[in-house]
Amino acid sequence: MMLDAQKLRLLFAEWACVMQDNKQILTELDSVVGDGDLGLTMSDGFAAANDAVQHSDERDVGRFFYIAGKAMASAVPSTMGTLMASGLMQVGKTFKDRETLSTNEAGAFFQAWYDGVQQRGKAQPGEKTFLDGIAPALVVLKVSATTPLAQAREALHQAQWGVQQTTAMVAKHGRAATHGERSRTFIDPGAMVAQLLIQGYFNFILAIFPADGQ
Repeated sequence: MMLDAQKLRLLFAEWACVMQDNKQILTELDSVVGDGDLGLTMSDGFAAANDAVQHSDERDVGRFFYIAGKAMASAVPSTMGTLMASGLMQVGKTFKDRETLSTNEAGAFFQAWYDGVQQRGKAQPGEKTFLDGIAPALVVLKVSATTPLAQAREALHQAQWGVQQTTAMVAKHGRAATHGERSRTFIDPGAMVAQLLIQGYFNFILAIFPADGQ
């Protein structure tokens, strides 16, 4: 299925909803290893991005995502807010000068987000960050599936697995790194954000496709 700006507004609405619904969970996870503001940052950041695209008449999907990223960067200029905004803006650069993108390009879409975050944050997989939540999902999203819905569902399962794997990692970045070996047992809040991104994408695909995914 081809997705234009009109359909992609639904995706941003799902992301805003998912981040708001999980605001408390993110806050609790971040309170263990950070300063406890991640829930507010993500709910406010994705709300700002959603508001920007809902009120934009931009048809170029690259500019559409770039506008969302700029809105998030302005609304939540914290570390994680900046990382997520960087991901959105990299998506914008990747898909510039196009009026549609395909569900078959989900892998390229989330890879661009991954790249934007990594370029800004300088983290590597295995260092207990956002990347460790989204990397397993990327593997699924880059492979052809029977249906977009089946692919999105499996990507969500893999993201959930990635989040759980962070409990075996030692944090190398941010305040979590000050815990040293103690950080090994904690779920990484950034990886949970990645899971919620994939959750929002799954919800979006479920909404635009029939139940059987055909």
